[in-house]
Amino acid sequence: MKAGENVTEFDDVYIRHFNYVYKYVLSLCRNQTIAEDITSETFLKALKRIGDFKGECKMQIWLCQIAKNTYFSYRKREKKRADYTEECELSYTEDFERKFSDREKAFEIHKALHKLEEPYKEIFTLRLFGELSFSQIGELFGKTESWARVTYHRAKLKLREVLL
Repeated sequence: MKAGENVTEFDDVYIRHFNYVYKYVLSLCRNQTIAEDITSETFLKALKRIGDFKGECKMQIWLCQIAKNTYFSYRKREKKRADYTEECELSYTEDFERKFSDREKAFEIHKALHKLEEPYKEIFTLRLFGELSFSQIGELFGKTESWARVTYHRAKLKLREVLL
């Protein structure tokens, strides 16, 4: 089988099974953005491993198995990232609270925050002053909770660089 034929056949697999796999992933995560990402990643993995498919089960079952494993790997990464972010957040929050107790330092923090570019400034403000959850912030921006966590963490790092 020539490489071009293989890609054409895989295009057919993609077209035929995309909706089924997407709906399966959506039932696992209940988030359209994450489901789209996982489904795309599933088909990339399947394309790389199409030679491993032996035909012992239906193609959509094989694809859903890849999707399930991809989703669980995603969740494991997100949990590690959330744990790390939470750990960092506690230490940074305590540090920022101490600095806010001193008016002069508080003014320095506000000046640094004012200079911060978007979306870092808004994410930081919504989280610290607006007391919004990461999922609420993600929803406001049309992004994922993890995106909000990472962006908030980056904003804190940028502020810390300016303040130190």
